[in-house]
Amino acid sequence: MNNLTNWLLNPPTDGPSATILIRLMAGAVFLWEGILKFVYTNQGVGRFAKLGFPVPHFTATADAWLEIVGGILLLTGLMTRLIAIPFIIEMIVAMASTKIPMYLGTSPLPLPPVPPQVGFWAVLHEIRSEYAQLLNCAFLVIVGPGRWSVDAALRFAQGRKAPPKTQETQRSKRSAFCFAFAPSRETVSPTKLRLTLCLLPR
Repeated sequence: MNNLTNWLLNPPTDGPSATILIRLMAGAVFLWEGILKFVYTNQGVGRFAKLGFPVPHFTATADAWLEIVGGILLLTGLMTRLIAIPFIIEMIVAMASTKIPMYLGTSPLPLPPVPPQVGFWAVLHEIRSEYAQLLNCAFLVIVGPGRWSVDAALRFAQGRKAPPKTQETQRSKRSAFCFAFAPSRETVSPTKLRLTLCLLPR
């Protein structure tokens, strides 16, 4: 459990600086789509009700807040891996709930104004936004938020607070190791003594 928590909260931050472009794209889209769900009912509660989601008012509101807060987190690069995973799940649910009915020609949502409107090519055309967002988030989960991020700044600050290893500290550790593991002098053969000295940490 501790390993999972550490993996989620401490993503790699040594990725390319250009990773900020991926964060700007994914985070901004999620942010304004979340706001849009409050501004236009047909994009929020109305859409969720047509798709058959249970308690559409609650699910639409929760999803909108997830996109607003999560979008800001992606833009700033804070808790990047932790928020990217829910977004991946959201995009899979969005594709399954809207594109499968479009493929079958049973979508309750308005069809595209021009062909293709149903079937395989219609799905490929309309799925482009969810597909791009899913891969953006998967990239951030694997690579991390990059150097220009709050996660990277926090990692740097934690590294500066850690006490440096001084020569005195290393000498004390070496002495403690020798005291703990070296056999008594009465029983030491030259071969064993050389072996013990080779094992001492440098």
